[in-house]
Amino acid sequence: MVDVILGLQWGDEGKGKVVDYFASHYDIVARFQGGPNAGHTIYVNDKKIVLHQVPSGIFKPHSQNLIGNGVVLDAVSLKEECEAIASFGVDFRKSLLISDRTHLILPTHKALDKASELSKGNEKIGSTLKGIGPAYMDKTGRNGLRVGDIRNKNFVSNYIRLRLKHQKLLDNFSFNEDISAEEEKFFEALEFMRSLEIVSGEYFINDALSKGKKILAEGAQGSMLDIDFGTFPYVTSSTTIASGVCNGLGIAPNKIGTVTGVTKAYCTRVGGGPFPTELHDEDGELIRKKGNEFGATTGRPRRCGWIDLVALDYACMINGVSQLVMTKADVLDDLPVLKVCESYKIGGKETRQVPFQMDKLTIDPVYKSFKGWTSDISQINDYKKLPPEMLSYIDYINKKLGVQVKFISNGPGTEQLISAS
Repeated sequence: MVDVILGLQWGDEGKGKVVDYFASHYDIVARFQGGPNAGHTIYVNDKKIVLHQVPSGIFKPHSQNLIGNGVVLDAVSLKEECEAIASFGVDFRKSLLISDRTHLILPTHKALDKASELSKGNEKIGSTLKGIGPAYMDKTGRNGLRVGDIRNKNFVSNYIRLRLKHQKLLDNFSFNEDISAEEEKFFEALEFMRSLEIVSGEYFINDALSKGKKILAEGAQGSMLDIDFGTFPYVTSSTTIASGVCNGLGIAPNKIGTVTGVTKAYCTRVGGGPFPTELHDEDGELIRKKGNEFGATTGRPRRCGWIDLVALDYACMINGVSQLVMTKADVLDDLPVLKVCESYKIGGKETRQVPFQMDKLTIDPVYKSFKGWTSDISQINDYKKLPPEMLSYIDYINKKLGVQVKFISNGPGTEQLISAS
C-alpha cells in the first residue's frame, strides 16, 4: 500500500518534518504534485535545509526518493537543491529518481508567470512566480516538454518551438525582460539532470508494490489550495489532495493506505485569498513572531489566525484522512485564551460547510474559547504529561472532526513529536 502525508490547510503545515519523521519506516518516498513552490523544512544534525522538489526522505540512507510525474520540475532549482543536499555528505545520485513523464518548467514559464501576475493589479493571487501555473497549463494544453524528452535529439528544436509560442503570449503582456541568462542556466541544469536516474515512474512504483515495499507519498502545499476543492481562484495549479497520488504517481485507488493529514494548532496563509479566521491584532502578531511564520520558499510573512474546524473537517472529508498530526502546538504556549472556529455565519445563517466561493462572501467565524495552557511544552515527550488545558483543546478538535490527533509537534526538532497513542 501507498501511505500518504499531506497538508490540510493552506500549506506550510510543517509536512517536511513529519515526512522526515515517518520516512524511516518506508522504502520509498515519492512526491506526487506541485513544484519548487514547496518549502519543506528539515533539520539534519541541528542544521536547517529547505527542500523544494526532492522528497523529504533523501536523508534516510535506506530509502529511494522519486519525483513523480504529477510534479512540474525546475531543473535549475533541482541542481541547486542537490548541491545543498550533497553539502550534508549525502550521495543523492544513489537514491534520487525522476519519472520520465514529469513536466519541465521552462524559463519562459517563469516569465509568463510574472507577466500574468503583474497584469492582475490588485487582484493578484499571490503566485510564487516559479512558472508552475504556466507549466501545468502547457501540460493540460498538450504542449509541455517532459523529463524523458531531454534524451531526445530533437529536444532543442522542440524547446525553440514552444519558446516562440510563449514569446507571442509575452508580447501580448508587453513583457520584454531578457531571459537569456535564465536559459543558459536552464540548459546547464539539463546536463546535470541527464546524469540522474530517469525512470518510468509508474512501473517503478507498481513493481515496488508487487514486491511488498513500503511507499510514502509526500504532498506539497495544502488541501485548501487544491485546484478543484480549494479557495478558487486563490489556489495552486495541481491536485493537492489524496486522489492526486493516483494520477501523480500512476497507482490505482485501491493502493492508497493510511492518509495522514497535517494541520497546525492554529492557521496560516500566504498570499491573497479568503481566510475567515485571520487575526489582525497582537495575538496574530505573537503567533507570527513565535512561529517564525515567514515562507520557507519566498520569505513572505504569513497571515495568521485561529484554527478553522470548518475548513479542517472539509479537508478531512475530501482526503479520507485516517489520522492527524498537529504541528507548532508550542507556538500557542504564551496565549492565555485560545479560540477555535467551529462554524461560519454567512448572511445571518450558521453553517459547517465550506461555501462555493469564499472570496465572494462575508464570512463571520463562530468561535469557542479555551483557556490557554500558558506553559512551556517544548521539553515534554509524554502525551499524558501535556497540560490539561492543552488536552482539552485537542480532545475538542478530535470530537468535532471525528478524526484523532495521533501526533503533536512541540518544536522544530525531528524528535519533538509526541505520540498520543
